Amino acid sequence: MSGKVIVCRCEDVTLDDLAHSAALGYIDIEEAKRYTGLGTGPCQGKECMVACALYLAEAAHRPPSEMAPFTTRPPVAPVTLGTLAARGDEEAK
Repeated sequence: MSGKVIVCRCEDVTLDDLAHSAALGYIDIEEAKRYTGLGTGPCQGKECMVACALYLAEAAHRPPSEMAPFTTRPPVAPVTLGTLAARGDEEAK
């Protein structure tokens, strides 16, 4: 059996990847996200954020309650539903 423990299934981030980032000093969730890609897949951290927060809190010797969740990134400019629903070469009106 493999010793590979997946923390983020969407981006294939392993526990070893998270441990490596913590060893480099990335013990904040945002730092770990930017270093490993954790939480940037389709689920946007819904599956992996809790496990990541618990692991990093333990690595930083802090209570899990001090770990802030991922920062959300809305679109830079508002996008209409028509634009999102339009197909490739069609222009939304």
